[in-house]
Amino acid sequence: MSLQQRVNDELKSSMLARQAVRTGTLRMLKAALGYAQIEKKTETLSDADVMALIQREAKKRRDSIEEFEKGGRAEMAANEKAELEVLTEFLPKALSAEELEGLVQAVIAEVGATSKKDMGAVMKAAQAKVDGRADGKSVSALVSRLLP
Repeated sequence: MSLQQRVNDELKSSMLARQAVRTGTLRMLKAALGYAQIEKKTETLSDADVMALIQREAKKRRDSIEEFEKGGRAEMAANEKAELEVLTEFLPKALSAEELEGLVQAVIAEVGATSKKDMGAVMKAAQAKVDGRADGKSVSALVSRLLP
């Protein structure tokens, strides 16, 4: 079953179970998938495209949570957290700090990076290997810390 079909099936089951937040989040996701289909002029999206879109939506929620908490809007932050929980169900399991560090060190050795000048090449290779299991900000910070 494709990831897009899984989103549709989960939406139907959440509607039947009358789960308001889950249903609203999945409807938003389904609409975003529809817009992506129109943009790409295709009937169905690949799982990689769906995953990238879900990651973008999750990042929006993380940023919103941070801003709402800075602004003292706890109720809005709680709503965004609930939406983020629904979205993370569709994302792959995140890498632990140790796994991420090992992966980045392997990429640095593979690329042959020797200084911060090589950060772009390391980031490109690392992002390809991470494949959505860690956010770019944490990968960038780790690469910056590990390169002399």
